[in-house]
Amino acid sequence: MQESRKDIIQFTNLQLAAIGQPIFKDKKDSNTQFCNPKFQELTSGLIKGIQEKSRLLGNHLCPADTRIQNFINTYLSNVDFDKSYELPNNTLVLSKKGQARETSLPPDGNSFESDLVKSKRLKQGILNNPLHDKRTTKGTFHIVEGDLPVPLDKKEVPKIVLAHFINAAFNAPENLKVLPFTDNQKDKAQVMVSMLLRPVVCPEVKGIIPEKSLEVRFFAPGNLVSNLDFVENIFGNAGDPNIAQNDAALDTEHWTGHTGCIILAPHLKELKKKEVGLPHFDNATERQRKDGMCWKDENELYNDGGAFKITCRDERGIVVTLIADNYYGYSKKEIKTQISYSANLFGLVEEEHAGGAIAYARRVMGDTVNGKDY
Repeated sequence: MQESRKDIIQFTNLQLAAIGQPIFKDKKDSNTQFCNPKFQELTSGLIKGIQEKSRLLGNHLCPADTRIQNFINTYLSNVDFDKSYELPNNTLVLSKKGQARETSLPPDGNSFESDLVKSKRLKQGILNNPLHDKRTTKGTFHIVEGDLPVPLDKKEVPKIVLAHFINAAFNAPENLKVLPFTDNQKDKAQVMVSMLLRPVVCPEVKGIIPEKSLEVRFFAPGNLVSNLDFVENIFGNAGDPNIAQNDAALDTEHWTGHTGCIILAPHLKELKKKEVGLPHFDNATERQRKDGMCWKDENELYNDGGAFKITCRDERGIVVTLIADNYYGYSKKEIKTQISYSANLFGLVEEEHAGGAIAYARRVMGDTVNGKDY
Protein backbone atom coordinates (compact mmCIF):
# COMPACT_ATOMS: atom_id res chain seq x y z
CA MET A 1 0.00 0.00 0.00
CA GLN A 2 1.39 3.39 -1.03
CA GLU A 3 1.74 5.78 1.87
CA SER A 4 0.25 9.25 1.67
CA ARG A 5 2.13 12.51 2.17
CA LYS A 6 0.53 12.85 5.58
CA ASP A 7 1.80 9.40 6.61
CA ILE A 8 5.36 10.26 5.56
CA ILE A 9 5.23 13.62 7.35
CA GLN A 10 3.99 12.00 10.58
CA PHE A 11 6.70 9.33 10.33
CA THR A 12 9.41 11.94 9.73
CA ASN A 13 8.21 13.92 12.73
CA LEU A 14 8.53 10.82 14.91
CA GLN A 15 12.08 10.28 13.67
CA LEU A 16 13.05 13.91 14.30
CA ALA A 17 11.60 13.78 17.81
CA ALA A 18 13.47 10.54 18.51
CA ILE A 19 16.83 12.20 17.76
CA GLY A 20 15.93 15.32 19.75
CA GLN A 21 15.29 17.65 16.82
CA PRO A 22 12.42 20.13 16.25
CA ILE A 23 9.51 18.64 14.32
CA PHE A 24 7.33 20.18 11.63
CA LYS A 25 4.29 21.93 13.11
CA ASP A 26 1.17 23.09 11.32
CA LYS A 27 0.41 26.79 11.43
CA LYS A 28 -2.84 27.67 13.17
CA ASP A 29 -4.20 29.55 10.16
CA SER A 30 -3.18 26.85 7.65
CA ASN A 31 -5.91 25.37 5.44
CA THR A 32 -4.08 22.03 5.31
CA GLN A 33 -3.29 20.13 8.50
CA PHE A 34 -0.57 17.46 8.24
CA CYS A 35 0.06 16.72 11.91
CA ASN A 36 -2.33 15.25 14.43
CA PRO A 37 -1.68 16.81 17.88
CA LYS A 38 -3.42 13.87 19.57
CA PHE A 39 -1.05 11.44 17.84
CA GLN A 40 1.99 13.43 19.02
CA GLU A 41 0.63 13.43 22.55
CA LEU A 42 0.05 9.66 22.52
CA THR A 43 3.56 8.92 21.21
CA SER A 44 5.46 11.31 23.51
CA GLY A 45 6.13 8.60 26.11
CA LEU A 46 7.36 6.21 23.44
CA ILE A 47 9.69 8.87 22.02
CA LYS A 48 11.21 9.54 25.46
CA GLY A 49 11.94 5.84 25.83
CA ILE A 50 13.62 5.74 22.40
CA GLN A 51 15.71 8.81 23.28
CA GLU A 52 16.93 7.16 26.47
CA LYS A 53 17.84 3.94 24.67
CA SER A 54 19.68 6.01 22.05
CA ARG A 55 21.64 7.74 24.80
CA LEU A 56 22.68 4.38 26.28
CA LEU A 57 23.66 3.13 22.81
CA GLY A 58 25.52 6.33 21.95
CA ASN A 59 28.46 4.46 20.39
CA HIS A 60 26.39 1.86 18.54
CA LEU A 61 26.37 1.80 14.73
CA CYS A 62 24.15 -0.17 12.38
CA PRO A 63 25.81 -3.25 10.74
CA ALA A 64 26.67 -1.48 7.46
CA ASP A 65 28.15 1.53 9.27
CA THR A 66 30.11 -0.78 11.56
CA ARG A 67 31.75 -2.38 8.53
CA ILE A 68 32.61 1.04 7.13
CA GLN A 69 33.91 2.35 10.46
CA ASN A 70 36.10 -0.72 11.03
CA PHE A 71 37.59 -0.23 7.56
CA ILE A 72 38.33 3.46 8.23
CA ASN A 73 39.86 2.65 11.62
CA THR A 74 42.15 0.06 10.08
CA TYR A 75 43.06 2.19 7.06
CA LEU A 76 44.01 5.15 9.26
CA SER A 77 45.54 3.13 12.09
CA ASN A 78 49.02 4.49 11.39
CA VAL A 79 47.89 8.12 11.19
CA ASP A 80 48.56 10.46 14.09
CA PHE A 81 45.23 12.28 14.41
CA ASP A 82 43.82 13.62 17.66
CA LYS A 83 40.27 14.29 16.44
CA SER A 84 37.39 11.98 15.54
CA TYR A 85 36.76 10.32 12.19
CA GLU A 86 33.73 8.35 13.32
CA LEU A 87 30.43 8.00 11.47
CA PRO A 88 27.43 9.58 13.24
CA ASN A 89 24.67 7.39 14.67
CA ASN A 90 22.09 10.14 15.11
CA THR A 91 21.27 10.88 11.48
CA LEU A 92 17.76 11.24 10.10
CA VAL A 93 17.49 7.87 8.35
CA LEU A 94 15.36 8.17 5.21
CA SER A 95 14.01 4.63 5.23
CA LYS A 96 10.74 5.09 3.32
CA LYS A 97 10.37 5.60 -0.41
CA GLY A 98 9.53 9.23 -1.12
CA GLN A 99 10.70 10.48 2.26
CA ALA A 100 13.75 12.23 0.79
CA ARG A 101 11.50 14.07 -1.67
CA GLU A 102 9.00 15.07 1.02
CA THR A 103 11.71 16.46 3.30
CA SER A 104 13.28 18.54 0.50
CA LEU A 105 10.47 21.09 0.95
CA PRO A 106 8.38 22.31 3.89
CA PRO A 107 5.03 20.43 3.83
CA ASP A 108 3.17 23.74 3.92
CA GLY A 109 5.43 25.50 1.40
CA ASN A 110 6.09 25.39 -2.33
CA SER A 111 9.71 26.45 -2.45
CA PHE A 112 13.05 26.23 -0.68
CA GLU A 113 16.22 28.11 -1.53
CA SER A 114 19.74 28.05 -0.10
CA ASP A 115 23.22 28.89 -1.36
CA LEU A 116 23.52 25.43 -2.94
CA VAL A 117 20.06 24.32 -4.07
CA LYS A 118 16.66 25.62 -5.18
CA SER A 119 13.54 23.46 -4.89
CA LYS A 120 9.99 24.12 -6.09
CA ARG A 121 6.76 22.15 -5.83
CA LEU A 122 5.15 21.42 -9.20
CA LYS A 123 2.04 19.55 -10.28
CA GLN A 124 4.25 16.60 -11.23
CA GLY A 125 6.08 16.57 -7.88
CA ILE A 126 9.15 18.52 -6.76
CA LEU A 127 11.82 20.08 -8.96
CA ASN A 128 15.27 20.30 -7.33
CA ASN A 129 18.05 22.30 -8.95
CA PRO A 130 21.63 22.52 -7.66
CA LEU A 131 23.47 25.83 -7.83
CA HIS A 132 25.39 24.65 -10.92
CA ASP A 133 24.26 21.94 -13.31
CA LYS A 134 27.47 21.47 -15.27
CA ARG A 135 30.84 20.19 -14.12
CA THR A 136 34.31 19.49 -15.42
CA THR A 137 36.34 16.43 -14.44
CA LYS A 138 39.64 18.33 -14.50
CA GLY A 139 41.33 17.99 -11.10
CA THR A 140 38.27 16.23 -9.66
CA PHE A 141 39.46 12.69 -8.90
CA HIS A 142 41.57 12.27 -5.77
CA ILE A 143 42.58 8.88 -4.34
CA VAL A 144 43.99 8.25 -0.88
CA GLU A 145 47.40 6.56 -0.81
CA GLY A 146 47.45 2.91 0.19
CA ASP A 147 48.27 -0.61 -1.01
CA LEU A 148 46.67 -0.08 -4.43
CA PRO A 149 48.61 2.12 -6.88
CA VAL A 150 47.13 5.51 -7.75
CA PRO A 151 47.00 6.19 -11.53
CA LEU A 152 49.17 9.08 -12.64
CA ASP A 153 46.17 10.98 -14.03
CA LYS A 154 44.61 11.04 -10.54
CA LYS A 155 45.79 12.99 -7.51
CA GLU A 156 47.33 10.93 -4.69
CA VAL A 157 46.23 12.14 -1.26
CA PRO A 158 48.05 11.48 2.07
CA LYS A 159 46.02 9.54 4.65
CA ILE A 160 46.12 12.41 7.15
CA VAL A 161 44.02 14.48 4.72
CA LEU A 162 41.30 11.80 4.70
CA ALA A 163 41.15 11.89 8.51
CA HIS A 164 40.71 15.68 8.49
CA PHE A 165 38.08 15.49 5.75
CA ILE A 166 35.94 12.86 7.49
CA ASN A 167 36.05 14.87 10.70
CA ALA A 168 35.06 18.06 8.86
CA ALA A 169 32.39 16.31 6.76
CA PHE A 170 30.39 15.27 9.83
CA ASN A 171 30.86 18.66 11.48
CA ALA A 172 29.16 20.68 8.78
CA PRO A 173 28.17 24.33 9.39
CA GLU A 174 24.80 24.71 11.09
CA ASN A 175 23.21 26.47 8.11
CA LEU A 176 24.18 23.54 5.87
CA LYS A 177 22.48 21.07 8.22
CA VAL A 178 19.10 22.85 8.23
CA LEU A 179 16.46 20.45 6.92
CA PRO A 180 14.16 22.09 4.34
CA PHE A 181 11.27 20.16 5.93
CA THR A 182 11.31 22.64 8.87
CA ASP A 183 12.60 25.72 7.05
CA ASN A 184 9.35 27.69 7.30
CA GLN A 185 9.34 27.79 11.09
CA LYS A 186 11.43 29.41 13.81
CA ASP A 187 12.70 26.12 15.30
CA LYS A 188 14.55 24.38 12.49
CA ALA A 189 15.91 20.84 12.54
CA GLN A 190 19.68 20.73 11.93
CA VAL A 191 20.65 17.21 10.99
CA MET A 192 22.72 14.92 8.83
CA VAL A 193 20.50 12.68 6.69
CA SER A 194 21.37 9.17 5.55
CA MET A 195 20.03 6.40 3.34
CA LEU A 196 20.75 2.74 2.63
CA LEU A 197 20.83 1.63 -1.01
CA ARG A 198 21.32 -1.79 -2.61
CA PRO A 199 22.26 -1.16 -6.27
CA VAL A 200 22.29 -4.28 -8.42
CA VAL A 201 25.67 -5.59 -9.56
CA CYS A 202 24.56 -8.89 -11.08
CA PRO A 203 21.00 -9.33 -12.41
CA GLU A 204 19.24 -12.61 -11.71
CA VAL A 205 19.61 -15.37 -14.31
CA LYS A 206 16.96 -17.93 -13.43
CA GLY A 207 18.43 -21.31 -12.66
CA ILE A 208 21.98 -19.96 -12.92
CA ILE A 209 22.61 -17.19 -10.37
CA PRO A 210 20.44 -15.04 -8.08
CA GLU A 211 20.48 -11.25 -8.15
CA LYS A 212 23.55 -9.80 -6.42
CA SER A 213 23.89 -6.27 -5.06
CA LEU A 214 26.30 -4.27 -2.93
CA GLU A 215 25.27 -2.08 -0.02
CA VAL A 216 25.83 1.68 -0.08
CA ARG A 217 25.40 4.10 2.81
CA PHE A 218 24.83 7.70 1.70
CA PHE A 219 25.28 10.65 4.09
CA ALA A 220 24.51 14.33 3.44
CA PRO A 221 23.87 17.54 5.40
CA GLY A 222 20.14 18.22 5.80
CA ASN A 223 20.19 21.09 3.28
CA LEU A 224 21.19 18.64 0.54
CA VAL A 225 18.51 16.01 1.16
CA SER A 226 17.41 16.45 -2.48
CA ASN A 227 20.58 14.59 -3.53
CA LEU A 228 19.24 11.52 -1.77
CA ASP A 229 15.91 11.98 -3.52
CA PHE A 230 17.81 11.94 -6.83
CA VAL A 231 19.75 8.73 -6.18
CA GLU A 232 16.73 7.00 -4.60
CA ASN A 233 14.78 7.44 -7.83
CA ILE A 234 17.57 5.69 -9.73
CA PHE A 235 18.75 2.97 -7.33
CA GLY A 236 15.82 2.57 -4.92
CA ASN A 237 15.62 2.66 -1.12
CA ALA A 238 16.77 -0.39 0.87
CA GLY A 239 15.00 0.60 4.09
CA ASP A 240 16.21 1.07 7.66
CA PRO A 241 19.86 -0.07 8.06
CA ASN A 242 19.28 -0.71 11.78
CA ILE A 243 16.82 -3.55 11.12
CA ALA A 244 18.27 -7.06 10.92
CA GLN A 245 16.30 -7.97 7.80
CA ASN A 246 18.16 -5.19 5.93
CA ASP A 247 21.62 -6.37 7.03
CA ALA A 248 23.37 -7.48 3.85
CA ALA A 249 25.69 -9.80 5.82
CA LEU A 250 22.65 -11.91 6.78
CA ASP A 251 21.66 -12.26 3.12
CA THR A 252 24.83 -13.67 1.59
CA GLU A 253 22.95 -15.20 -1.33
CA HIS A 254 22.10 -11.73 -2.69
CA TRP A 255 25.10 -9.69 -1.45
CA THR A 256 28.36 -9.35 -3.35
CA GLY A 257 30.19 -8.89 -0.05
CA HIS A 258 31.08 -5.28 -0.80
CA THR A 259 30.14 -2.05 0.98
CA GLY A 260 30.21 1.54 -0.23
CA CYS A 261 29.97 4.83 1.63
CA ILE A 262 29.34 8.26 0.10
CA ILE A 263 29.52 11.48 2.13
CA LEU A 264 28.43 14.81 0.65
CA ALA A 265 30.46 17.67 2.09
CA PRO A 266 30.64 20.78 -0.14
CA HIS A 267 32.12 22.77 2.75
CA LEU A 268 35.40 20.83 2.33
CA LYS A 269 36.24 23.25 -0.48
CA GLU A 270 36.77 25.92 2.17
CA LEU A 271 39.57 24.03 3.96
CA LYS A 272 43.17 25.13 3.56
CA LYS A 273 45.97 22.81 2.53
CA LYS A 274 47.98 23.46 5.67
CA GLU A 275 45.09 22.74 8.08
CA VAL A 276 44.38 19.32 6.52
CA GLY A 277 47.96 18.16 7.08
CA LEU A 278 49.61 18.74 3.71
CA PRO A 279 53.35 19.54 3.80
CA HIS A 280 55.13 22.73 2.76
CA PHE A 281 56.43 22.74 -0.81
CA ASP A 282 60.03 22.40 0.41
CA ASN A 283 59.18 19.21 2.35
CA ALA A 284 56.96 17.62 -0.30
CA THR A 285 57.77 14.68 -2.54
CA GLU A 286 57.99 15.03 -6.32
CA ARG A 287 54.52 13.55 -6.76
CA GLN A 288 53.01 15.75 -4.08
CA ARG A 289 54.37 18.79 -5.89
CA LYS A 290 52.97 17.49 -9.20
CA ASP A 291 49.53 16.80 -7.69
CA GLY A 292 49.40 20.05 -5.75
CA MET A 293 49.42 18.21 -2.41
CA CYS A 294 51.59 20.86 -0.76
CA TRP A 295 51.57 24.59 -0.16
CA LYS A 296 53.73 27.69 -0.36
CA ASP A 297 51.21 30.15 1.06
CA GLU A 298 49.44 29.23 4.32
CA ASN A 299 46.14 30.47 2.89
CA GLU A 300 46.10 28.16 -0.14
CA LEU A 301 42.80 26.27 -0.38
CA TYR A 302 42.74 22.53 -1.03
CA ASN A 303 42.28 21.88 -4.76
CA ASP A 304 42.28 25.67 -5.25
CA GLY A 305 38.78 25.78 -3.76
CA GLY A 306 37.30 23.74 -6.63
CA ALA A 307 34.95 20.77 -6.51
CA PHE A 308 36.49 17.32 -6.02
CA LYS A 309 35.83 13.81 -4.77
CA ILE A 310 38.27 11.82 -2.67
CA THR A 311 38.15 8.02 -2.57
CA CYS A 312 39.65 5.47 -0.20
CA ARG A 313 39.54 1.75 -1.12
CA ASP A 314 41.48 -1.51 -1.22
CA GLU A 315 40.97 -5.23 -1.93
CA ARG A 316 38.80 -5.72 1.18
CA GLY A 317 35.73 -4.64 -0.75
CA ILE A 318 34.90 -1.41 1.07
CA VAL A 319 35.11 1.99 -0.59
CA VAL A 320 34.60 5.38 1.09
CA THR A 321 34.13 8.52 -1.02
CA LEU A 322 33.69 12.13 0.04
CA ILE A 323 32.23 14.53 -2.52
CA ALA A 324 32.98 18.22 -2.06
CA ASP A 325 30.03 19.41 -4.11
CA ASN A 326 26.27 18.97 -4.40
CA TYR A 327 26.05 18.38 -8.15
CA TYR A 328 23.56 15.51 -8.59
CA GLY A 329 25.59 13.90 -11.35
CA TYR A 330 28.52 13.28 -8.99
CA SER A 331 26.22 11.42 -6.58
CA LYS A 332 24.85 9.16 -9.30
CA LYS A 333 28.19 8.54 -10.98
CA GLU A 334 29.87 7.65 -7.69
CA ILE A 335 27.32 4.90 -7.04
CA LYS A 336 27.90 3.64 -10.59
CA THR A 337 31.65 3.71 -9.90
CA GLN A 338 31.13 1.67 -6.75
CA ILE A 339 29.05 -0.82 -8.75
CA SER A 340 32.03 -1.19 -11.09
CA TYR A 341 34.36 -1.64 -8.10
CA SER A 342 32.12 -4.42 -6.77
CA ALA A 343 31.83 -6.03 -10.21
CA ASN A 344 35.62 -6.14 -10.58
CA LEU A 345 36.11 -7.76 -7.17
CA PHE A 346 33.16 -10.16 -7.46
CA GLY A 347 34.01 -11.33 -10.99
CA LEU A 348 31.92 -13.10 -13.64
CA VAL A 349 29.75 -10.01 -14.18
CA GLU A 350 29.87 -7.10 -16.59
CA GLU A 351 31.33 -3.89 -15.26
CA GLU A 352 28.95 -0.92 -14.95
CA HIS A 353 29.53 1.91 -17.44
CA ALA A 354 28.14 5.41 -17.70
CA GLY A 355 27.89 5.05 -21.47
CA GLY A 356 29.54 3.77 -24.62
CA ALA A 357 29.42 0.43 -26.40
CA ILE A 358 31.67 -2.19 -28.00
CA ALA A 359 31.20 -2.16 -31.78
CA TYR A 360 32.56 -4.67 -34.33
CA ALA A 361 32.76 -4.20 -38.10
CA ARG A 362 30.36 -6.41 -40.03
CA ARG A 363 30.40 -7.24 -43.77
CA VAL A 364 28.05 -9.25 -45.99
CA MET A 365 30.08 -11.52 -48.31
CA GLY A 366 27.12 -13.07 -50.13
CA ASP A 367 27.22 -10.81 -53.18
CA THR A 368 30.93 -10.71 -54.00
CA VAL A 369 33.52 -13.46 -53.59
CA ASN A 370 37.07 -13.22 -54.98
CA GLY A 371 36.10 -10.13 -56.96
CA LYS A 372 33.47 -11.96 -59.03
CA ASP A 373 29.79 -11.11 -59.02
CA TYR A 374 27.23 -13.89 -58.87
